[in-house]
Amino acid sequence: MGALHDGHLALVDDARRRADIAVMSIFVNPLQFGPNEDFARYPRDVEGDAVKSQQRRVDLLFLPDVETMYPAGRSVTVEPGPAASRWEGEIRPGHFAGVLTVVAKLLNLVQPDLAVFGQKDLQQVTLVQAMVRDLDIPVEVVVHPIVREADGLALSSRNAYLTASDRPRARTLSEALRTIRRAYDTGERRADALVAIGRKPLESANIPVDYLAIVDPRTLDPATTAGAGTPVIVAARFGSTRLIDNTVLGVSDPTLDA
Repeated sequence: MGALHDGHLALVDDARRRADIAVMSIFVNPLQFGPNEDFARYPRDVEGDAVKSQQRRVDLLFLPDVETMYPAGRSVTVEPGPAASRWEGEIRPGHFAGVLTVVAKLLNLVQPDLAVFGQKDLQQVTLVQAMVRDLDIPVEVVVHPIVREADGLALSSRNAYLTASDRPRARTLSEALRTIRRAYDTGERRADALVAIGRKPLESANIPVDYLAIVDPRTLDPATTAGAGTPVIVAARFGSTRLIDNTVLGVSDPTLDA
């Protein structure tokens, strides 16, 4: 959705390594914002994004407007199914229908061989994978690892909203995930115990948590036992800014294992 940072540009680099031609779409999608969310103030920097895209050797930058993507008379959307009913879907009703609708349209318009998505929006990419699988869309979905700042905070366009006092507190998200990874690596497999361990640094910092959960990698239902490949997802609020993060247990993650 633009306001490009190094996390987005890492997806471009991944695409360049895998394909002869790289296409980037930038579109702040109104369908995925609720009535009380930040669509109007969402960061936008079209000129800066164009420069960054050129520097990363994007071959085609696709910048549609709302009328192009959603012409008058449109009536069909993509229903995301039960995996969208929890976590972000519960807090942001209709969000994933908007995400999958625009992703389906972009895939149909571009018809790429592969599409690179970031792991940071784990529920989103899980649902995109399900859509591609269930609707037989001929594209390979590539998931690129999370890119983090030096203190562990996952790169996000919404980090720009953080105040000077909230910015250092925001790294507590990655600290919670790191704590869970350490407990898993020393043998803890009970999901409830791992969640309780991860909550401690968040509670100590008085961080309002929307959810912290260990989930099945395909259905996103809460898991009772963690194993290799099991995701941990978290969402919390720092002042007026809401951030999400995640990690996958039993999989190397140099940004959290250091």
